[in-house]
Amino acid sequence: MTKRNIVIASPFLIIATNFGVAFLFGALIGKWAFMPMVLIGWALWLFFILKYGGPGSIKKWLQKAKGGFGWGFLALTVGLIPLPLFLLHNGTLSGWEIVIPWLLLAIINPWFEEFYWRGLLLDYTKNWPSWTSILFTSVLFAANHAAFGINSVVNSGFELVISTLIMGLVWAIIYKKTKSVRWLVFSHFLVDFLSLSTPAFLDLFEKGSW
Repeated sequence: MTKRNIVIASPFLIIATNFGVAFLFGALIGKWAFMPMVLIGWALWLFFILKYGGPGSIKKWLQKAKGGFGWGFLALTVGLIPLPLFLLHNGTLSGWEIVIPWLLLAIINPWFEEFYWRGLLLDYTKNWPSWTSILFTSVLFAANHAAFGINSVVNSGFELVISTLIMGLVWAIIYKKTKSVRWLVFSHFLVDFLSLSTPAFLDLFEKGSW
């Protein structure tokens, strides 16, 4: 297989692995299965980012965003979508075992996800029609997140997949327009921070309560 074919096939491997880890560790440690899911996901993304992107691509992805400030405003708007959830349920952030994973995920995860789902995949499909490339990466981005619903009620359901798909579509368009992941990493950080990832994975508040 060529490098391009390997990268294009890689989301299917990652999604299959994510679902497999969710079922395996869900049977062993229940709702805490999100932790090995996240760590194994980071390891896989890092491998593909370094193997098929490398320092040169990372430098390019982190270049100053092109286009007007409107793209940054759009990214900020998407990032603030979970704000009502945070305002209603930030009381669930009690205890170091909840706060530390929540903070680490919010700080680290956006870099891996944006480098992979937007940077690497959109670069390797840049010769496709734009909307095909955007839909391909966004649909698989949403499908990967569906695995978290296996052990978590809050993260399950059609609406979660659709909301993740919409975020993926918007972030992909922003990357196409700005040629940078700077705004995307910040927007993704806000989503992970405000959506209270750890309390949500552990179902510490009710689904649909905001």
